[in-house]
Amino acid sequence: MFLLKLILALLSILFISSCNSGKTDEEMAELWSKAQTTGKIIERSGTKFNSGVNKQLALRDAETRLQTGGGLLGKGGLSVGGLLNRDEKSSSSVGTFGMPINVYLWRGALETINFMPLNSADPIGGTILTDWYSSADNENERCKLNIFISGAELKTQNLKVTSFCQEFKNQKWISKEVDISNNIKIEDAILNKAKKLKLQSS
Repeated sequence: MFLLKLILALLSILFISSCNSGKTDEEMAELWSKAQTTGKIIERSGTKFNSGVNKQLALRDAETRLQTGGGLLGKGGLSVGGLLNRDEKSSSSVGTFGMPINVYLWRGALETINFMPLNSADPIGGTILTDWYSSADNENERCKLNIFISGAELKTQNLKVTSFCQEFKNQKWISKEVDISNNIKIEDAILNKAKKLKLQSS
């Protein structure tokens, strides 16, 4: 449960800022082109993971940082408008394309969990699935989130978060029981972020 508590703690502050967020696209392209070996990729990325302890985790984080300019979703983040090549200010949902998804809940969810590796994001179906996330402080525990947005209105009933955690024991990952209240806290953090985004856009 340590890792899930750490995730919640990260959500309560201004989120993790990336080490390379100030670099231009040209600088990042140059860094990536020069990073040809695993060691160089890890060295140039600014990853906080120790490659001596978990090389695979450090390499995955390093590649994400170098390819996106620092953050998981890049400097500009990810938005429904960007994915669908349309102006997201024109509507608070994407009902025209099928399932009505609230843009502020969608953006709020992505921005709230932007420190976690993203597995998939479907703005039409309203699903966001993260990959397993481990912190540098506790690499023997990992968690991932499934986030579902099911309506066009910005309200609690249209958001559902499910978390999964595992602990590494006896050379294998063992599932751990998750406190449901932690899922609710993550939902609250997403809702608060969505409300702030809506206020900023008005």
